[in-house]
Amino acid sequence: MLTDSHCHLDFPDFAAELDAVVARAREAGVSRLITISTRVERHAEIAAIAERFPEVFFTVGTHPLQAAEEPDVPLARLVALSRHPKCVGIGEAGLDYHYDAAPRDIADRVFRTHIAAARETGLPLVIHSRDADADMAAILRDEMGRGRFSAVLHCFTSSAELAAAGLELGLSVSFSGVVTFKNSEALRAVARDVPLDRMLVETDAPFLAPVPHRGKRNEPAFVAETARVLAGVKGVDPAHFAEATSRNVDRLFAKLPPRAPSLP
Repeated sequence: MLTDSHCHLDFPDFAAELDAVVARAREAGVSRLITISTRVERHAEIAAIAERFPEVFFTVGTHPLQAAEEPDVPLARLVALSRHPKCVGIGEAGLDYHYDAAPRDIADRVFRTHIAAARETGLPLVIHSRDADADMAAILRDEMGRGRFSAVLHCFTSSAELAAAGLELGLSVSFSGVVTFKNSEALRAVARDVPLDRMLVETDAPFLAPVPHRGKRNEPAFVAETARVLAGVKGVDPAHFAEATSRNVDRLFAKLPPRAPSLP
């Protein structure tokens, strides 16, 4: 069974058919979904979705594109909200220099607050990094020196150098439907070098639908297509890949309840 380690079920794209979206994921062999926060102020909405579906869990945090909207969320508030029984991570948070929607000093401060929350709670940090490889690696090295924390580089589309830096620091790396695109050979080469026991798979739905759904709205059921391509990249059976990456999710998102044993 697969786990979609990163989707956005609270986005309006899914509002009209959320029950059907979750049902299709279940039918596609996706046994758990983690819906990821982009705004702390939407905590109640995201928590309500997770409470509605037994297989859905969530995180709390501020996306870097919203850092200027939520520049001063206190560490104590992130910690308090993370105590919800179905909250399994912090974020997504990080740096986005592609859009530069927030001043970089504010983005840096917000990101470091989320790192502190991950460190204090013991929950993993979900990291967004786009066109910010050097600064991201520098912050991660600096903050890891202040005290260890667990994290995943989500929807990885960055350089092999950032992947290597993250792996050196003990992070996991998650791949989305981008890895299935025809022009993503360099990204597939990065995935080839990421150890299987440090790899996650995700949709980032409703964005980045994998081939053969490219150009459509993405949804958690489509994580199976990304997993199939990644299994080929790693040279393993798709069932083995699904089980391995779900075990990785169990290890990283340790607050998740135990899964039912897989069939032999």
